[in-house]
Amino acid sequence: MKFIGNIIWIICGGLVSAIGWWLAGLLWCITVVGIPVGLQCFKLSSISLNPFGKDIVDEGGAVSCLMNVLWFFISGIELAIGNFVLGCLLCITVVGIPFGLQFFKIARLSLFPFGARVVKVG
Repeated sequence: MKFIGNIIWIICGGLVSAIGWWLAGLLWCITVVGIPVGLQCFKLSSISLNPFGKDIVDEGGAVSCLMNVLWFFISGIELAIGNFVLGCLLCITVVGIPFGLQFFKIARLSLFPFGARVVKVG
């Protein structure tokens, strides 16, 4: 069932979300200092392509907190707003609610990605 959900997910906006993460990663990789941030964007784009069966575990420390503050103002707000709007649009219909909830999960990750780890569930 996760496989079918992930296929429908890509059609319903998951690809758009992943492209947002990829663009943010490319912009961060322009500078040498931003390369670690860009690589984190590329890693987290995987949850934008197949979020069903995955959950987010927060394991951050002081450095993650500082990076999250920097990320929030440079790239986080834009990604979070995009995912939040897509989630709201999908939650209008009963069929779209599971997909909308996944967008809300990714919107939370978009605000504070550092110190977050994606784990498989079940």
